[in-house]
Amino acid sequence: MILDRYLDGFEANLTARKWAILAKCSPASAQRDIADLGDKGVLQRNPGGSKNTRYALVERFAG
Repeated sequence: MILDRYLDGFEANLTARKWAILAKCSPASAQRDIADLGDKGVLQRNPGGSKNTRYALVERFAG
């Protein structure tokens, strides 16, 4: 559901907090989902990690 929004052109920065809000799940679940998609090569961390790390779709999925 969240990836569909980003594939449809949603232009906001993707963070675990936003994922949790949009998916109506806990921040821990959001972080696990994001980590799983990162392991599968769908999402990548943007440079400059912090508490509010931003993620982006890997280019081959971003279209």
